[in-house]
Amino acid sequence: MTKNSVTVIGGGLAGCEAAWQLAKRGVPVTLYEMKPRKRSPAHKLDTLAELVCSNSLRGDRLVNAVGLLKAEMRKLDSIILRSADATAVPAGGALAVDRVGFSETVDASIRRHPLITIIEEECADIPGKGTVIIATGPLTSESLSERIANMEGLKTLHFYDAAAPIVTYESLDLGKVFAMSRYDRGADYLNCPMNREEYMAFIEALKTAQTVEVRDFEEKAVFEGCMPIESMAKRGDLAVAFGPLKPVGLSDPRTGKRPFAVVQLRQDNAAATLYNLVGFQTRLTFPEQRRVFGMIPGLENAEFARYGVMHRNTFLQSPGYLDDTYRVISQPRLYFAGQITGVEGYVESAASGLVAGLSAAYRACGLPPPHFGGQTAIGAMARYVSAPNSRFQPMNCAFGLLDALETEPGAKRLKNKQQRYERLAQRSLAHLDRLIGQMERDFPTTGNECAMISTKEV
Repeated sequence: MTKNSVTVIGGGLAGCEAAWQLAKRGVPVTLYEMKPRKRSPAHKLDTLAELVCSNSLRGDRLVNAVGLLKAEMRKLDSIILRSADATAVPAGGALAVDRVGFSETVDASIRRHPLITIIEEECADIPGKGTVIIATGPLTSESLSERIANMEGLKTLHFYDAAAPIVTYESLDLGKVFAMSRYDRGADYLNCPMNREEYMAFIEALKTAQTVEVRDFEEKAVFEGCMPIESMAKRGDLAVAFGPLKPVGLSDPRTGKRPFAVVQLRQDNAAATLYNLVGFQTRLTFPEQRRVFGMIPGLENAEFARYGVMHRNTFLQSPGYLDDTYRVISQPRLYFAGQITGVEGYVESAASGLVAGLSAAYRACGLPPPHFGGQTAIGAMARYVSAPNSRFQPMNCAFGLLDALETEPGAKRLKNKQQRYERLAQRSLAHLDRLIGQMERDFPTTGNECAMISTKEV
């Protein structure tokens, strides 16, 4: 088979995943990444696949939609999931990674692949020929954003995202902090308990603290799942207590009682020297972060390794413009992948890159690409992005996006939610196994053309 080369713009999770899926099927790839020559305000590392906001890839159980999505991606030999599993840190039932180690692992695997050529410079325009996958993410450079905005039939939208702060372990007051995961699932989180008086004083300070100035339309454009904690506090005094500070499933071993509210800290690196404040995305000024977050028991003298920051996200009005392989309908040589398509989250972003890369690999070889469909999480996300939707907004993976079980002949509705999710997961993985069997017949050498660099070599 003749295998034409493909250009991938962007070395984030989606771009790296797309490049990997192409190269493992023998398709040459040119990968553009503007770092380290140029970087956005949110990027700090020189390596590929940098995690900006959090080190968590969220739940890893099959009864969790993103857990199912990860299981599907593992079956499809995702470089992002292989690297995440290799650099995982304790996080209860979630998959969290050593942020630097993860990026370095992906970077080494991509750079050492003989079919991937990396060009470290900004790609300010879309190449005029050949297949191109645009995976520049929510932090697409201004020049390329302008070029995309002017593409016929496409409309870019914006919302604003926020990253949580990170503190050093040695600066914590361990006399006030206890280690425990919710519902006795280990001790992977550090917990800062608050009584009612401490909580109310914290909320009052949070509501009146100085923030980085934003325009009115930006306030309304914040993605709900990454809302700054100070914005949440303004919705009501107890909004945060029922949100990221909920004490459910936790009890302070020193008192035997459940605190009024709990701030959880999640390990951010393998050495366990850094912890991030779970759910504390913020746009408070740096001095205000020190002052207000210093009111949290155990964080009075916290040393901030990274402050919370606000940054711009860009996404397309994808329904009607992209198909369910993330290809531009009116310009079939072009694909988009990652958060720019309207999928929300690290795993979802990588999954879109996997689908786009796999589809482009098939087409580069003159073959019709597989369609995952609504029975799988990866296919349901692609369908959400491509299906008509006049009120389209970024979306995390959710079981509600998959085909309902009741659509199957003779199926009865399961009232137990966990049983229903388990059945959906079983159906998905069985369906995916059948698709993978066909893929292996289409690409019989897949998996042998390259191997992931082991963590010992990184």
